[in-house]
Amino acid sequence: MSSLTVLFGIAGLLALAAAVVPKLVAERPFSVPLVMLVAGIGLGLLPLPSPYGDSWSDPAAHLSGVELFTQLGILVALAGAGLSVDRPFGLKRWDSTWRLLGLTMPLSIVAIAALGYWWLALTPGAALLLGAVLAPTDPVLAGDVGVPAPDVEPELARDNEIRFTLTSEAGLNDGLTMPFVLLALALAGGSGMDFADVLVDLVLPVATGVVIGLAGGRALGWAMFRTPSDRLRLAEYADGLVLLALAFLPYAVAELCHGNGFVAVFVAAIVVRAQERSHDYHGVLHAFGHQLERLFVPLALLGLGLALGDGLLRGLRPVEVVIAVVAVLVVRPVLGWLSLIGSSAGGRASAAIAFFGVRGIGTLYYLAYALSRADVDGQDALWRIGALAVAISVLVHGILAEPAILRIERAGGHTPREV
Repeated sequence: MSSLTVLFGIAGLLALAAAVVPKLVAERPFSVPLVMLVAGIGLGLLPLPSPYGDSWSDPAAHLSGVELFTQLGILVALAGAGLSVDRPFGLKRWDSTWRLLGLTMPLSIVAIAALGYWWLALTPGAALLLGAVLAPTDPVLAGDVGVPAPDVEPELARDNEIRFTLTSEAGLNDGLTMPFVLLALALAGGSGMDFADVLVDLVLPVATGVVIGLAGGRALGWAMFRTPSDRLRLAEYADGLVLLALAFLPYAVAELCHGNGFVAVFVAAIVVRAQERSHDYHGVLHAFGHQLERLFVPLALLGLGLALGDGLLRGLRPVEVVIAVVAVLVVRPVLGWLSLIGSSAGGRASAAIAFFGVRGIGTLYYLAYALSRADVDGQDALWRIGALAVAISVLVHGILAEPAILRIERAGGHTPREV
């Protein structure tokens, strides 16, 4: 039996699991990602025959594959998340999101980098990279606590401060992490950066991504809803494949223009939603994206579980476990809660938003991205801490997120307040 035949069989089982597992875990205190992660760990612990086993699933040995796979998942999730955002753009309306992006995210990066520098004796570049890769919350794994499909009742899509903030934060911080990763790579490589370098290489790509996202969203929205010809008006066909155009085209254009592609995709999706907020076609696009995510998530979490069970944590030190736990369960909740004091989120909503900053695919993507481009000290420790942080987030948030948020919603603590 060839290796390819085995892989086809596994792929078929995964597709079947993607269809069945969500129904089995519905209304139970654990999530699909958690089930697939545990299944992957169990499979990784088995004495698999050659060519499997012996750390064959180590992500450090397959950096380009990990980068590409996680990148595809993030792009699809960003497009879907942007289409779900139904709150009009504004400084006050998005107050909680701006606080998380402007305060919680950079402070978390600094705090985790300091822990890596002091407790692990990492170099400044490696420490900053550790903080950066643990910064992004995840639009893929945060789907259960984010804004639901566009065709749900408006209070869940627009007036739910918890779900809106978690979705909009996850959509934007995947792109805003890139400048910190690039700065970490510059420090790790020993190259100094003056103010002009920071402006051109770190800040300007974000602005370029926003501009391209705005233009791309307007163009795609026109093609979907306002083209004069019925034959060319994409919304008339109710074809979910257009979601891939929304995920890939703004990204490609932004990257060709040296812009931030992740930011461009999320902004473009928001602009498309804003042009025709109540159109049924948004539901079609969201449903197609949700189907892709249901296949992607089992693959990603099974792969992570395989790596964990197959030796990725070999050599794990207690201090690395402490850093992973502190990053997910202390740094983010504390800094997130402090950042939201006086915001439009009430007390219970602020606590939920701060605690449920799900770590996931973005961490794996940026680790693969960075380590494929520079020889960073302590790479094994970075992989161990990053993978463990994702696993802890999947475990804790997967069990607690949905019941906790539903309880707050029943008590009315999810509605935004005036600030």
